Amino acid sequence: MDIRDYLQRIRYRGSLEPTLQTLRALHEAHLLTVPFENLSIHYGQPIILQEALLFNKIVRKHRGGFCYELNGLFAWLLGQSGFQVTLLSAEVAGDASNFSPEFDHLTLLVHRLSGTNWLADVGFGDSFLHPLRFEAEVEQKGADGKEYRLQRKYDEHTQRDYWIVQQLSDATWQPQYRFTVQPHTLADFTERCIYQQTSPESHFTRQRICSLATPTGRISLSDLRLITTIHGERKEQVLTSEEEYIAVLAEQFGVVI
Repeated sequence: MDIRDYLQRIRYRGSLEPTLQTLRALHEAHLLTVPFENLSIHYGQPIILQEALLFNKIVRKHRGGFCYELNGLFAWLLGQSGFQVTLLSAEVAGDASNFSPEFDHLTLLVHRLSGTNWLADVGFGDSFLHPLRFEAEVEQKGADGKEYRLQRKYDEHTQRDYWIVQQLSDATWQPQYRFTVQPHTLADFTERCIYQQTSPESHFTRQRICSLATPTGRISLSDLRLITTIHGERKEQVLTSEEEYIAVLAEQFGVVI
């Protein structure tokens, strides 16, 4: 596992000094080059949470992945670059203000940069382009114009203190996921990763998805629907065949199954 290969994969040629500026640049570069995708689940390719296997898939085979893979390997890159990073278990927000089980999402906490900690996440699909300052009730506007904040809240049911990532949508702060700051290892996410790729209840087994941030918005494939968003304007195109789907994957996402 050579860090130079990883940097080439994400087209990054900047400094590796462990500063906030470097973290922001690596985070953005990753999101613009490595797609969020679940295609391995639909093509009979088991997802195993070992860094060497993730490196081979994402870096050498030029693939993407979902949260456990993307943030798991990004944590390795940050560690190799001198950052102090902690893997955190997150629960994804659902309807009626409920949340999914623990380990449903993997996110990252990067420590002590510019006097504070930062939440980094290159594995949640359409989310913040740059890391969020780890402070409660601070409204943060991203490079793409979207607004985020972190809220801290005690849950009486679980008797735990949570941080909640919220995004401003239609003048309302909508939760994306919540997490505690208890440190974890990549292996801790194995059981939930198996569930995500095998259970009929998992939304990852129900449809194929491949999504990538662009400098002007995002491109996504949801089964045979190609969705392009440029400066907030959304367009959809229905692909006509599996052959066209495979061609779009290669041409627009750089993914070859």
